[in-house]
Amino acid sequence: MSKAIGMVEFTSIARGIYVADQMLKISDVEIVTASSVCPGKYIVIVEGDVASVQDSVSIGERLAEEFLVDSIVIPNVSPLVFPAITGATMPDEIQALGIMESFSLSTMVIAADAILKAAELQPIELRLGNGLGGKSFFTFTGDVAAVETGIETGKAIAKEKGLLVNAEVIASPSGRLLSSLF
Repeated sequence: MSKAIGMVEFTSIARGIYVADQMLKISDVEIVTASSVCPGKYIVIVEGDVASVQDSVSIGERLAEEFLVDSIVIPNVSPLVFPAITGATMPDEIQALGIMESFSLSTMVIAADAILKAAELQPIELRLGNGLGGKSFFTFTGDVAAVETGIETGKAIAKEKGLLVNAEVIASPSGRLLSSLF
């Protein structure tokens, strides 16, 4: 069974919570996260086999009605995306640091998956909207060449959708900077 991730974003927190419940009751999926995000929106991210995630997201889209912002399904998602969303990652060593920033939460999830598949990289954090005015960012590490490859991959996705804010590579980040970030 392939592992997939799906996300539905709502303009209404109340509708988002209601729909999250329905997505779980009707499809065999697990919640990765379901929470309010800036500016006053709500996201539901689920995981499971591809068919179940597609079914769950479809239900979410239908029940969201006028409160739907966006939705995505990524089949065969990189398993490294899940801990990055929940902030449960901390690589043993930070080599080069990649930082990718987007105006869209769903675009950032798609970009993070592609970045992690593009080169030998380790995720640090995939922050989706909280305290960011509705933006999102993804930080990751690896050797300089891998981070540059990841950044180019992510930029291509965000630019295609017109939602790139910025992307940076820090070849050898200061330890003092890292301690302020994590």
